[in-house]
Amino acid sequence: MNRKLTPEEERVIVHKGTERPFTGKYDKHFEKGVYTCRRCGTELFESSSKFRSECGWPSFDEQIPGRVQWQPDADGMRTEIICNNCGAHLGHVFLGEGYTEKNTRYCVNSISMEFTPAEQRARKAEDAGQKAEDRGQKTEDGGQKTEDRGQKTEGSAPGVEPVRPPSSDIRPPAPERAIFASGCFWGTEYYLQRAPGVISTTVGFTGGRTENPTYKQVSTGRTGHAEAVEVLYDPAKISYEQVAKLFFETHDFTQLNRQGPDIGTQYRSSIFYLNDQQKQIAERLVQQLRKMGYAVKTQVVPAGPFCAAEGYHQDYYNRNGQTPYCHVYRPIFSSQPAGAVRR
Repeated sequence: MNRKLTPEEERVIVHKGTERPFTGKYDKHFEKGVYTCRRCGTELFESSSKFRSECGWPSFDEQIPGRVQWQPDADGMRTEIICNNCGAHLGHVFLGEGYTEKNTRYCVNSISMEFTPAEQRARKAEDAGQKAEDRGQKTEDGGQKTEDRGQKTEGSAPGVEPVRPPSSDIRPPAPERAIFASGCFWGTEYYLQRAPGVISTTVGFTGGRTENPTYKQVSTGRTGHAEAVEVLYDPAKISYEQVAKLFFETHDFTQLNRQGPDIGTQYRSSIFYLNDQQKQIAERLVQQLRKMGYAVKTQVVPAGPFCAAEGYHQDYYNRNGQTPYCHVYRPIFSSQPAGAVRR
């Protein structure tokens, strides 16, 4: 039986809303136990599958088999995850980010879940077993009936066509991740998100000392962070080199610790590489630009934790119907570079 939801729970669970990053109850929660669907109580994720992603929402690299269903998001850009029993919206799933060996991140709204500590879960199992014995049934038979009532077959959530987790033999190229900083992250995101093959972008902060800083803290210039954009892209449609070229072609990389009227180390030009291949490509492009006569100030540094900015910063220009004030697209590497932005 589904429980009654509060207005905020309904906004997320029924109407597919999203909690603000770093505000959820379970973002930094690592007690042993199990996470269940807030609406129907179905067990979804074991605590052993939870990991620190610093993305602002609880992250898991594995579901309890058959409990979470994948389906295309309304915009076709991401993959939504829902409770396989009642269809409650949970969040989204991402592949190929490299956080854990399983290379999968279930990004879940805290408000979509409840948590049951391990001890309480064990007591419930014992109580259920005792009741089954009292009725003259075997414990395992009673447990099977309970599972049959609480879990429908995969793909049974109402009104949806499931997307099954891809098997290893048919899995398409996993999305890849890149992080760039080029001044105000509104403008950086505006151009990078328009490149064909870019799946999603998130504005935030990286390269600093303070854990989970706010925009106000970063704006002081004292946390060491840069305003940055995390890009998730399809390597079958656009390469890392093409994304990096677009990064250079949409800001003035000859300026040090500033971009246009925005001045401070938080506005520095930086490429935060996630592996040796990204490092080699970035350094090669910097050398290529210097040979072309540019005094490149862009730093090429290893990536550290990336912290998503507050919700009102995400997709800022598109939501407000504006265009960047200090980022301008200009071809540098060719007259019509591969991965040219969509206007």
